[in-house]
Amino acid sequence: MLPISDENPTKRFPVVTILLILANLMVFFLWQIKVGLPKSVALAGLVPTELHPVSPQGVMHLFTSMFMHGGIAHLLGNLWFLWIFGDNVEDEVGRINFVILYLLCGIAGAATHVVLNLQSEIPMVGASGAISGVLGGYLVLHPKARVKMFAGLWFFNLPAWFYLLLWIGLQVLAMTQANKLAGMGVAYWAHIGGFGTGIILSLLLASRKQPKRS
Repeated sequence: MLPISDENPTKRFPVVTILLILANLMVFFLWQIKVGLPKSVALAGLVPTELHPVSPQGVMHLFTSMFMHGGIAHLLGNLWFLWIFGDNVEDEVGRINFVILYLLCGIAGAATHVVLNLQSEIPMVGASGAISGVLGGYLVLHPKARVKMFAGLWFFNLPAWFYLLLWIGLQVLAMTQANKLAGMGVAYWAHIGGFGTGIILSLLLASRKQPKRS
């Protein structure tokens, strides 16, 4: 089941969303492909042991890993979700706040993965934590928006709250079954941590926009 679009027009052009998409594309095609995916991941991916204890290299990789991907499917899948849901969150919270939300959710997602895998020496890459935070923000800010879905040969609409809760539920289920599934290389905890952080930050930002009563 794949989201195709949402019925939720924006008031402003999504400058930051597009710049984030371009940044991820440029890192992948202009650097990762050039040096080779395995080498690029080894050079700038986040290894949990680098943050246990905290090291300058680990902090740097915390940020660099957010703009890297393990393959073309990983890249396009992440950026597709960012394109569909990012513009509305950016429109609602503002461009600067959207950058902050995106980066903090990426950091929180990576930190969640690190805390629960302290001894792992397997590099983690991907914008999934940050984009999961965007999804969490969309759930808070536009729960009733309609999302057009595609499954098999059918197109249908779902309310955003239903689809996004289903999505995070599947992440939790996949995480609990990670040792039994071929997808055990996916950092599901990063998705969960980013999503939860996106919800919290969006609630804070939404409350700040409420008019004050005298």
